[in-house]
Amino acid sequence: MKKPFIIAGPCSAETEEQTIATCEALAATGRVDMLRAGVWKPRTKPGSFEGNGIKALPWLAEAKRRTGLPVSTEVANAKHVDEASAFDVDMFWIGARTTSSPFSMQELAEALRGTDRWVYVKNPLNSDIELWVGAVERLAACGVKNIGLIHRGFSGYGAGALRNAPMWHLALEIRRRLPDLPMLCDPSHICGNRAYIADISQQAADLDFDGLIVESHLSPEAAWSDASQQLTPADLKAMLEGIVWRENGSQSVAYQNALDELRGRIDRLDSEIYKLLAERMNAAEQIGRIKRDNNVMILQSARWNDIVENVLSLSSKLGLSEEFLHTLLDAIHIESINRQNRVMREKK
Repeated sequence: MKKPFIIAGPCSAETEEQTIATCEALAATGRVDMLRAGVWKPRTKPGSFEGNGIKALPWLAEAKRRTGLPVSTEVANAKHVDEASAFDVDMFWIGARTTSSPFSMQELAEALRGTDRWVYVKNPLNSDIELWVGAVERLAACGVKNIGLIHRGFSGYGAGALRNAPMWHLALEIRRRLPDLPMLCDPSHICGNRAYIADISQQAADLDFDGLIVESHLSPEAAWSDASQQLTPADLKAMLEGIVWRENGSQSVAYQNALDELRGRIDRLDSEIYKLLAERMNAAEQIGRIKRDNNVMILQSARWNDIVENVLSLSSKLGLSEEFLHTLLDAIHIESINRQNRVMREKK
């Protein structure tokens, strides 16, 4: 597979004219390696457009014939696999809702048994990396050899600038576990708003993703689904031309020396940080024993609030974001409570 590998097309195959015209415009950019369109579109709530189903598959076949580009669509059950295969769809992707269900994944794995088509698996809705790995393992166990990953972000409670939290560390963790699988980024679903797609795409490129799968529509504002996150083919071309795909490394001696020096510094600092964290946890255990001996509960909310406020007040001075400090404090607090819980169960 070439890198970067770019898949693009409308969120939904709405009409034959819209599907084929959009695909032809994307092919004309010279930047797209594969076309995509949603044929089955189950929505969060019923009543909105849920796709044309099998009726749209001939439109994808015609787009493939006219452009010479391979085509892809989402499949969620065995029937989808059979119908899409009958129309020679080249690649299937498995959506986040399906990845989240081991029952659905097993059904799909059986339907895809032994296929030589590429099958890409999106991350599950929630931040459970084991579900993602498990979905891949089910496919592999059924003899699916060409498996890839799609990072589309994770759902969370509350509105934010992005539709789904990227949680890049989870994408990097599954890549560490499954280093031989190509990984694409889906900036359309991470963002939910076309204004942020270029920035998220560049971040994916900087993190050594293998490519992108992006939604594009001739008239995004008039799209029947996910109108706010689709780009016109012209805007997509401009965005792709602006992304910098950097090298994985450099043979320069100066580069390597500078990197080795800084990495050595990080290793030394990490060693000091972990030693300090161990000392902090030992102090927390001692506090737990004092609380136990004096019949005092573990959680002291006022004290913890003071710690959080004091640390966050230093964020600007330290050059660290409040989001990072919150994450770090939460991890420290959880481990401290766990330590004190163990102490509380000890006999005096």
